[in-house]
Amino acid sequence: MTKYHLAAPILAAFWTAAIAAPTAAPVRAEIDTLLSKLQASGCQFNRNGSWYSGADAKSHLLRKLAYFEDKGAVKNTEQFIELAASKSSSSGKPYQVKCGADHAIDSKLWLTRELATQRKAAP
Repeated sequence: MTKYHLAAPILAAFWTAAIAAPTAAPVRAEIDTLLSKLQASGCQFNRNGSWYSGADAKSHLLRKLAYFEDKGAVKNTEQFIELAASKSSSSGKPYQVKCGADHAIDSKLWLTRELATQRKAAP
């Protein structure tokens, strides 16, 4: 066995660990605040043709966040919105948010606007 055969499993383990790095604490805090805003908004969340409460939306998006975190795929909040919170992984249909009598808009737009507001308010 050559030294390269011995090094391959070690390198594979290293790269797997590097890829599955946890989401940075400031990013996770920003995502948690954003999802709490959705939960408290009184808005409805459309997923695959059915409307859900903000609390149900938060729960669903946290499960999707955990899935992408396990893959080390969430480096910033915008990436979370793009990967997990803008469309269904199964159907590919965009998620929507409807607040009161307003027209439904894509969740990507709603979440991006809320993120901008959140960042402006941050010290």
